[in-house]
Amino acid sequence: MCTVVLGFAPEADIPLMLVGVRDEFAGRAWLPPDRHWPDHPGVIGGLDLLAGGTWLAVDPALPRAAALLNGRGAPAPEDRRRSRGELPLLAVRAGDLPDRDPAHYDPFHLVLAEPTGVRLWHWDGEVLTEDKLPEGVHIIVNSGWERGDENERVAHFRPLFSAAWPVGSGPRPAALREDDAERRWRRWRDLASGEGIPVDDPRALVVRHDLGERGVWGTSSITLLALAPGGVRYDFCPRPDDPSTWYPVLGEDPAAAMP
Repeated sequence: MCTVVLGFAPEADIPLMLVGVRDEFAGRAWLPPDRHWPDHPGVIGGLDLLAGGTWLAVDPALPRAAALLNGRGAPAPEDRRRSRGELPLLAVRAGDLPDRDPAHYDPFHLVLAEPTGVRLWHWDGEVLTEDKLPEGVHIIVNSGWERGDENERVAHFRPLFSAAWPVGSGPRPAALREDDAERRWRRWRDLASGEGIPVDDPRALVVRHDLGERGVWGTSSITLLALAPGGVRYDFCPRPDDPSTWYPVLGEDPAAAMP
């Protein structure tokens, strides 16, 4: 179950933070975030080597991010199916839902995040709907935008991310803003790393399951983003079983990218 966590406060110093947890079969080849697509200049994301798209695309110049989760419902017909991995690339450049017939895609949830707002589209194979997320902390999983506590992962982690989202706005000393931002960033990164919950626990954010002949399925990578009008901070963890593998995608010093 892939997961996206969003913290949104449009009037804050840092209006938006996003965690992207990708769950996939271990045998599906991919490359870490880079500018992999010449026809989408400036866009950064991990590359799915099987289909050529991505699960999370970032355009630092705008700044804007788009994240994809598999949905539930009726799959697209084989004779017209397109890869869902192209949707984040198209959305992050357009700033809108891509101009594509959704009937060509298997069910999906598509998140488009900017410092000024967050939009979320759901396609179940029959009906396309859109939500605009209000201020606050939200969690999206393969069943969609979870607003209750029925999902054990959401019920456990949403209060923790919310407690680490004390945003502030208005005039404050720069040093205080930087200290708040760094403390919040480190706490969100610790939470995104799973908090040490066992990978087979229903609450787990970082998971791993041996499905026998089908292979091993689990968390393949984690992304942490902060978007503000003045810049983007972007860290990536290619080995969720080892939190020490987090590294900055944009710049040697990730703190330098934080407004």
